[in-house]
Amino acid sequence: MSGKIEAPRGTLDALPGQSAARERVLAVTAEVAGLYGYRPIVTPTFEATELFLRTAGLGSDVVSKEMYTFTDRADRSLTLRPEGTAGAARAYVEHGLHKTPQPVKAWYAGPMFRYAAPQKGRYREFWQVGFEAIGSPDHALDVELIRLFVEITNRLGLGAIRLELNSIGDRNCRPAYVEQLRAFLTERRSELDDDARAKADTSPLRVFDTKSAHVAELLQAAPTIGGSLCADCAAHFAETRALLDALGVSYSVNPTLVRGLDYYTRTVWEFVNDDLDAAQSTVCAGGRYDGLLEEIGGQPTPAVGWAAGVERLALSLGALEGQQEIDVFVIVEEPARRREALVGLAALRARGVTAETDYAGRSLKGQLTQAQRLGARTTLFVRADGVAIRRRGEGDIVVQTIEEAVDQL
Repeated sequence: MSGKIEAPRGTLDALPGQSAARERVLAVTAEVAGLYGYRPIVTPTFEATELFLRTAGLGSDVVSKEMYTFTDRADRSLTLRPEGTAGAARAYVEHGLHKTPQPVKAWYAGPMFRYAAPQKGRYREFWQVGFEAIGSPDHALDVELIRLFVEITNRLGLGAIRLELNSIGDRNCRPAYVEQLRAFLTERRSELDDDARAKADTSPLRVFDTKSAHVAELLQAAPTIGGSLCADCAAHFAETRALLDALGVSYSVNPTLVRGLDYYTRTVWEFVNDDLDAAQSTVCAGGRYDGLLEEIGGQPTPAVGWAAGVERLALSLGALEGQQEIDVFVIVEEPARRREALVGLAALRARGVTAETDYAGRSLKGQLTQAQRLGARTTLFVRADGVAIRRRGEGDIVVQTIEEAVDQL
């Protein structure tokens, strides 16, 4: 075989020096997770296919069009995870976490897989950060998770992202509404496109999740679920909005907002960045999923969560100016003292100082250029007669040994 091998279509290489925005998203998310009391959970990147068939729904695009499913050597059907909530719920049930203090608050970061047409901000292997709060029906948890994402966007400096909110009811009130919607869609079936007809047959709520301008315009006349909510769902939604108002979280109610997976109930939401392409403008989506754990063999358990695309958040940040600076760059002018310089480099790192040196045999000029390229705040010059410490905008301080220089820093 000949020719170069390239990354599979729809995947992304996050290269060293070009992934500052991505690293920042993950770091800020971890900080805020700790602040809100969410602890990491790690689940497999592949699960039994049945897990996603039960939770996402046979009529969902994820199941019908997008899953990477394969049979292993023991003839088991496995699927690369298309989303993270199902795996977290499975782990909760399998390990008996209902016996621990509730709610269980967990977060994750990692790759997901969906076979979809690649676009800017949409990949077949993509990373998500996600948060799940399992074991409580309290509307305050819905609000906490919304506020948590607002905190992340504030720390990232993403002030232009807006929140859309809706309630899609529960198993008590949604069936009657679905019948109303089904009747509306049946009357207009000839005006729907093939995708909308398929959704109308399997899961009518999903027709609202359309990319067709014509279908979207047609659906403006459709009944909305807001008028069909039972008393409990209406109260839950009203309390959620009231607490958001009290916390100063801006939002708009979108009566046609739905989610593409079957397990959602009651509150659903999306955070949208209008500066991104319309098809990829949703950067975070979530909601309550009170029926999911029962579907996979658990006890009836209320839960709520969200997931956000790391690549889309990184796109929202845009190109960060420069890259992360380092504290110290060690320049070796006297080759005979290189071992001593490397010992000093290790000592700096042991003290929590970010430090680098030359490993490419550069000249003095080349080493200076590399120090500037890395944004070094301080440069150490290891010379035959001593070590010079040079800080930006200051004169050199000269000491005799690398140990003295480390102590000075």
